Amino acid sequence: MTNIINGTEIANNIIDDLRIEAIKYKEIGIPGIAVIQIGDKKESSIYIKKKCDACAKIGFYSVVHKLDADISYDNIFYLIDKLNADNSINGILVQLPIPQHLNQERILSRVDYSKDIDGFHAQNIGNLAMKGRTPDFTPCTPLGCLELLKRENIQIRGKHAVIVGNSNIVGLPMALILLKEMATVSVCHIETVNISEHLKQADIVISACGQPQMIKKEWLKKGVIIIDVGINTIPDENSKKGYRLVGDVDFENVKKIAHKITPVPGGVGPMTVAMLMSNTLKSFKMRNKL
Repeated sequence: MTNIINGTEIANNIIDDLRIEAIKYKEIGIPGIAVIQIGDKKESSIYIKKKCDACAKIGFYSVVHKLDADISYDNIFYLIDKLNADNSINGILVQLPIPQHLNQERILSRVDYSKDIDGFHAQNIGNLAMKGRTPDFTPCTPLGCLELLKRENIQIRGKHAVIVGNSNIVGLPMALILLKEMATVSVCHIETVNISEHLKQADIVISACGQPQMIKKEWLKKGVIIIDVGINTIPDENSKKGYRLVGDVDFENVKKIAHKITPVPGGVGPMTVAMLMSNTLKSFKMRNKL
């Protein structure tokens, strides 16, 4: 269907463009990223492999530092400080989530602002929040959502965008991005009363609440734009794994009334990795004054 946004195709086009651009700078150096994985969550390992595979496809350098879940702050900070000082590393990623006993903000803030390609540093978020200021790096998933909207020629200015979820990784920065794009923004979260009433007013819905197929066709108006960030599993007897991936939106029914909608998988997910690669090349160019 023509109303389904092919995030995989768009992400691959971006990766190809980055590969071509990176070739121009080979004589200067190779962009490099370092990933810090604390603990051994299987999902984190899968996401890290996707990032490293994308690096290899473009021609970037990547290295993964695996740390024990019970590692001390001193040892984490020693590694981050070492990577901050390493000129061959343009981006430092702390793979989230981290073990609950560790303070996420404290660790992320240790990463050099100029290498914060995830866009989670307080200085980057602060600049994103303020008029007239531009962060060096914007969080990759919200940036990927914006890129999808723009590449599909979807008007944002003056439209009512409803975001479902208020996390630091997606919901909050997404709201700030859309405000700068001059949308009227509503943010719904776990304490929001009658979420469906808010969604019925939406021209654009961006969902990142982690509730499988929660958003129903009856909650939305015809012609709505749906960007589904959710990645959830539900039982599926027909799958070899015994489950399948779905988004936060009831895709099969909502696609009948949506003007544009992203699938899960194959929508926002590939765009997150593509934007991370884009931020990596941006960091390399900034550090080399290109």
